[in-house]
Amino acid sequence: MSTETNSPKATYAAAGVSIAAGEEAVEQFKPWAKKASRPEVLGGIGGFAGLFKLRLDRWKEPVLAASTDGVGTKIAVAQAMDVHDTIGVDLVAMVVDDLVVCGAEPVLLQDYIAIGKVVPEKVAAIVKGIAEGCVQAGCALLGGETAEHPGLMSDGAYDVSATGIGVVEADKILGPEKVQDGDVVIAMGSTGLHSNGYSLARHVLLDIARMPLEGHVEEFGRTLGEELLEPTKIYAKDCLALAAEADARTFAHITGGGLVSNLARVIPDGLTATLDRGTWTPAPVFALIAQRGRVERDEMEKAFNMGVGMVAVVSAEDADRALAVLTARHVPAWVLGEIGPAGDERVVLRGDHPRF
Repeated sequence: MSTETNSPKATYAAAGVSIAAGEEAVEQFKPWAKKASRPEVLGGIGGFAGLFKLRLDRWKEPVLAASTDGVGTKIAVAQAMDVHDTIGVDLVAMVVDDLVVCGAEPVLLQDYIAIGKVVPEKVAAIVKGIAEGCVQAGCALLGGETAEHPGLMSDGAYDVSATGIGVVEADKILGPEKVQDGDVVIAMGSTGLHSNGYSLARHVLLDIARMPLEGHVEEFGRTLGEELLEPTKIYAKDCLALAAEADARTFAHITGGGLVSNLARVIPDGLTATLDRGTWTPAPVFALIAQRGRVERDEMEKAFNMGVGMVAVVSAEDADRALAVLTARHVPAWVLGEIGPAGDERVVLRGDHPRF
């Protein structure tokens, strides 16, 4: 067998993976990651595993809750606009607001970033957003992984996911078993599309309507891209505050599948939630998608949150108290409906949206 002595020597960098760029990215995002911590965190960034000490003086019978998620094709908008410091907030929201549904306090999160080529500034911007989301949620960013995938992903492409852990006392777990006839359903307003339905939104607004991301949209008071990149609202602390002050039965995070299918997940057999569309008007972005794409209402309500990002089910006696807690925390909230005896469906939407 002959050997080509003059051929270039193969290196990891020549294959498309830069260890130096990865190390530089870590140095750039360290300050942001350090801001997203809690007293229970042991050690710092750079270990093989993150350590978190459960404080048994605080939790008597702690139950761990876990959730994993990503942000879907909203990333395509971030990449097209070259804006990467908000997508991390979306990622945290998708994870921690699933945790809080059962009453769990989010305590830690680990992220995973898959990227075609590590550009330290881009990775640092992504982690900055993740850290900001963790601060908003009150949880620690307990490490993560950035994986460079040359040949598998284009240089400018990336995707993100995360796993979060929450803690709830065994006797304070919320869920369908607590929901009762006569309970009140309270809606919490969304900040827009959040992180669901972007495949349909992009198809309608960018492909069908041919609207430029940088174009100003009068109904939004800003560009289309800015509207589409509005970060997902993080409700974790708001829900925990509500549960501490009022008799909360359960929550429902309104994500993929819309209001009806997500709320149905926490309505038990024998009961039905009847909701009134007339209690709120969806934001202009929803009307624009419906009009430009001639999207039927049923399809809109399956794909999007339609302006409701989180739902609380509370006892009728504590409905006013729950609304007061949310109002004091500057969360748009209103009575959306009520729980009654079983009908044909677990969740029924009635009426029409004003001016939609």
